[in-house]
Amino acid sequence: MKIKNLLLLALTVFGQVTLQAQDNIKLIVGTYTNGTSKGIYSFNFNQSTGQASPLDTLELKNPSFLTLASDGTMIYAVSENHDESAAVNAITFDKTTGHMQLQSSFPTKGEDPCYVETNGNLLLTANYSGGSMSVYPLNVDGSLSAMSQQFKGSIGGPNSERQQAPHVHCARFLPDGNGVIATDFSADQLLRFELEDMKSLGNANVTAKLSKGSGPRHIAFSTDSRFVYVMSELSGAVTAYQYNFGNMKKIQEIQSDEVGAQGGADIHVSPDGRFLYTSNRLKNDGIAIFKINQKTGLLTKVGYQRTGIHPRHFNITPNGRFLLCACRDDNTIQVFRINSANGLLTDTHQNISVDKAVCVQFYPIVMQPDIQGDGVFRVIEVTK
Repeated sequence: MKIKNLLLLALTVFGQVTLQAQDNIKLIVGTYTNGTSKGIYSFNFNQSTGQASPLDTLELKNPSFLTLASDGTMIYAVSENHDESAAVNAITFDKTTGHMQLQSSFPTKGEDPCYVETNGNLLLTANYSGGSMSVYPLNVDGSLSAMSQQFKGSIGGPNSERQQAPHVHCARFLPDGNGVIATDFSADQLLRFELEDMKSLGNANVTAKLSKGSGPRHIAFSTDSRFVYVMSELSGAVTAYQYNFGNMKKIQEIQSDEVGAQGGADIHVSPDGRFLYTSNRLKNDGIAIFKINQKTGLLTKVGYQRTGIHPRHFNITPNGRFLLCACRDDNTIQVFRINSANGLLTDTHQNISVDKAVCVQFYPIVMQPDIQGDGVFRVIEVTK
């Protein structure tokens, strides 16, 4: 057992060092297409200098969130449409040239899909207005199959305007292999689904409750998988949980948004596991910066970086040097340099112009080893 653990550690460290030493990576950007944007854009991005150069454009309606297969050969993107045309799309991706080509599309059967996640065997979409989570088996080559399962969220939150109907905003595979957790926005709770087998999920169980009126939105994991952090949209708070084999215990609630904007958005942990970042919209738009206590998982707020208008999504380069923030209403992606000592951000003024940019992803991505022995290599959230 000790030899196996040492081998897994060596493989993980080797993979991280390899990716951190690689200067040129691929940047893939999702957008809303109600302006001049055509769909998905790919770039070369130098994670030493912070400079980007365009590669390709794929025309697709409202690809507001996307993710990549672990080997980088496929992009999976939602079409966040408010009708029966709402869909999830499989796109082939050339890791060298950045060329993208639509392979297939399947309906989500839930309006406004706003999140997509895969573990290599299954693909999930969170359908906000549809109030549901859709499940799709993946074929061996990474191509999509038709939807096989769908689960509904619930209501119960006190906000009569925002929580009057079910909304599911995010669905994540747990990094230890113990199923899936999803944000049940209108019920102020997290749902957990066990993996029945490689291609299906069991029924939902409530795994954690949040403060009433929180509106949980996005989820991040600590790099050692011992803690789970939830960014809530309505309360603007980050809720921290101690995590152990599918069980969650609340340990902290701390404000990210301190002006009551009800616009909490995205959340990520730095690749070194020392800092947590959250974005806030609608008022005082910016990114809150927290230091993570490595023993307890507790957060201490250390800064706040103002951004452009409506920072819906952001991401951190695999080497941890840059944070890229998609500012939807400024039609730009801001490139911030991260201070490795204190986590604070400095604007490099190397903005990337993309109309209605709302999602930023990178390739390569750092993978966790197959600790569970189920053949699934899981993506470490912080470098996705």
